[in-house]
Amino acid sequence: MAIPTARIPQTTPSADEIQAFQRATRDLIGVALRSLEAAGGGISLPQMRMVLALDDLGRCPSSAVARTLGLGASSVTRLADRLVGSGHVLRGSDPQHRSVVTLELSPLGQTLVDQVLRWREEELARILSRIPAELRAATADGLDAFHHVVGEDYAADLHGPVPL
Repeated sequence: MAIPTARIPQTTPSADEIQAFQRATRDLIGVALRSLEAAGGGISLPQMRMVLALDDLGRCPSSAVARTLGLGASSVTRLADRLVGSGHVLRGSDPQHRSVVTLELSPLGQTLVDQVLRWREEELARILSRIPAELRAATADGLDAFHHVVGEDYAADLHGPVPL
């Protein structure tokens, strides 16, 4: 949804509006955390963030994962170590550049991604089905406008786990 920002009057949000977004943030993080529990993969939210990034990136150098997540190389190495140990990620090397460490999802990691995303979709559908259709559509439009203003790269330069 394209939002023509030049025509939107700039007003200060009310305390109630800000509180509603605070609650929505907490609720959506709750859905993300419950999806990890439901999938039974035994990984943390920061680890899931890496697994989801690898699902998007495919096999790639660990430096690309670090850039995508906005993390330092040592943080990516620690996360990767745990995920390799649990069988969710495979570590390799680039035949052209032996010093380059690559990361990719293992079949177990791909299964986890599929389960988590399917669970989230079903849970959001269950929750949203309890909201009247017109309010649900207006809320979706509001979230699209929020995302448009925030932008895709809002959290890209943060150093730490940002849930996907």
